[in-house]
Amino acid sequence: MAEQVPGEPMTGRAGPPTSPAHAAAGPVPTPMARRPVPPVTATVILPRSLAALVPGVPRRTTVEGATVGEVIGALDLRWPGIADRLCDAGPTIRQHINVFVDGERATLRTAVGPGALVHVIPAIAGG
Repeated sequence: MAEQVPGEPMTGRAGPPTSPAHAAAGPVPTPMARRPVPPVTATVILPRSLAALVPGVPRRTTVEGATVGEVIGALDLRWPGIADRLCDAGPTIRQHINVFVDGERATLRTAVGPGALVHVIPAIAGG
């Protein structure tokens, strides 16, 4: 181990600097303790066509999830198979399904705030 030279900072050791300027600055703040984050509950409105394909699923329900992907996952836990109707491999929302959170177009990564309204709307095609 290296010998300390008077007036020079110590090297080769872990820990806070020991200079007088650092000592005068006071203690290093510690990170705040993590508080439990309450679950985010969203209201989901599903189309009649989807409700007809998944037995027992209501047209309007509430689930927990911080993102659209988590909301769809929560729906799938209650009504297995519903995620397959809404998402493709990737995962991505199916091409002919539109999801809106509080009126704004959403992806699976879109954040869902407390009390958000999530609409799942099939695209309309015709000619």
